[in-house]
Amino acid sequence: MPTVHLLDYVAGNVRSLENAIKKLGYTVTWVKEPVDIANAERLILPGVGHFGHCLSKFASGGYLEPIKAHINAGKPFMGICVGLQALFDGSEEDSAVPGFGIIPGRLVRFNDNDKSVPHIGWNSANTTRKGGAEGKSLCGLRPLSKYYYVHSYAVPYRNEELEKEGWTVATARYGDEEFVGAVARKNVFATQFHPEKSGAAGLKVLQAFLNGHDAHGFGVTPAEAISKEGLTRRIIACLDVRTNDDGDLVVTKGDQYDVRDKDKSSAGGKVRNLGKPIDMARKYYEQGADEVTFLNITSFRNCPLADVPMLEILRQTSESVFVPLTIGGGIRDTVDIDGTTVPALDVATMYFKSGADKISIGSDAVTAAEEYFAAGKKLSGKTAIESISKAYGNQAVVVSVDPRRMYTASPKDTGHQTIKTQHVGPNAEEFCWYQCTIKGGREGRDLDVHQLVTAVEAMGAGEILLNCIDKDGTNSGFDLELITEVKRVVKIPVIASSGAGNPGHFAEVFEKTRTDAALGAGIFHRGEYTVRQVKEYLQNKDLSIRQLESEI
Repeated sequence: MPTVHLLDYVAGNVRSLENAIKKLGYTVTWVKEPVDIANAERLILPGVGHFGHCLSKFASGGYLEPIKAHINAGKPFMGICVGLQALFDGSEEDSAVPGFGIIPGRLVRFNDNDKSVPHIGWNSANTTRKGGAEGKSLCGLRPLSKYYYVHSYAVPYRNEELEKEGWTVATARYGDEEFVGAVARKNVFATQFHPEKSGAAGLKVLQAFLNGHDAHGFGVTPAEAISKEGLTRRIIACLDVRTNDDGDLVVTKGDQYDVRDKDKSSAGGKVRNLGKPIDMARKYYEQGADEVTFLNITSFRNCPLADVPMLEILRQTSESVFVPLTIGGGIRDTVDIDGTTVPALDVATMYFKSGADKISIGSDAVTAAEEYFAAGKKLSGKTAIESISKAYGNQAVVVSVDPRRMYTASPKDTGHQTIKTQHVGPNAEEFCWYQCTIKGGREGRDLDVHQLVTAVEAMGAGEILLNCIDKDGTNSGFDLELITEVKRVVKIPVIASSGAGNPGHFAEVFEKTRTDAALGAGIFHRGEYTVRQVKEYLQNKDLSIRQLESEI
């Protein structure tokens, strides 16, 4: 089989890219040192994270000149995410570190006045231009397809500027900002999005590059393509994973976080077994889920380094599920069974290498927020959130929030941030605040959701997974008041979770709040609705969704 060389400089999840390339019939050879690049026919430079950190890694490792020599020799080269950014002159993210200077231009941060940053989700890569004729597909790109982006900095698109230098450009639009989504010239092709995480559409792009297919026509007018531009509404399938009473690894689901069936015994019934994690993840991917989240709950998470089952779940899932995977539970400083202290960053690296794209932090984020406020809102630089986001970028860190409503007759009766609620309390209270909890909701803390989300945003979290204990398992819809309040105070994306019972609840949360994504669990696990049915419902409501495409 033909060979592709990959350069891994601890760039987050490269396992999925390796799996995607193998699926397309190629073998992968890893570049271990600069001299290996001379032997490469096809070279791919992947990457996520901080521009300065990654480019400094290239330079200190001696890779800059060999990469440029490969490109100048006319050999096929592909850059992904930071691999695209590296080709430009530099980035506002770290102005002291230069790029390769192969493409003119600099990256700037998205404006967060009117939208969430990072830019996370499914967007276009459109080669058509307003006023032009039918376009051409660049390396398998199609204007009506959607691709997975996750970044805070981008190259602004300026009409014909790069084209005058001989580059073909595909663009995407986020809010009112148009930016470079992909670029190509001769043997060089690069994407800001992640083709290996973009489902069938992304695999087709990788296949076109590997097979040397440049451009072909498609029957889409610029007006039609432009009308479909922009970020879609993300639907995420969540799988709570734990061992059941027989020691088997299962997907389960709780009612207000209780995962045991109700019976007459005081100890409760057995852990609900809704299926096998890998099989269910694959099923949701095939139904069109935009992301899959695994939450590792209790039982076997006390020592992540010995947590072989979750690592193996990630490895096997990433072989056939080509959308983003998030893992939560046990991402913290820990002590291995031999007594060795292992930092949270090293634990996260282990999960990234096994196939995770993002890690989720729960209870430890609450503890970190309490320490942040106790120190007068000063960052310690030692929290898991800070260390992981510094190494892998804030888009790799999700904070899972587990709040519950606390009713009060008047805002004066509490020192916490309150809202006036339309859902009055048991004693007709008209106000409430949201108490943050730890240990799976079993322990409440003197910290409100407003405090928690602002603290973790300051630490470098890139996304909030916003659960609600009161809504969990009720099938009564999302807590719109909670979501609205959190979106009011943070700039980073928010995922609405807890309470979805039918497709209308997903439409409601997108229409009535500014949430960036919505997550479902029991609604999918019990077979009441499929992911595809939810997305079709949203489409019928004129809400933009990613269309399911046929596999390679």
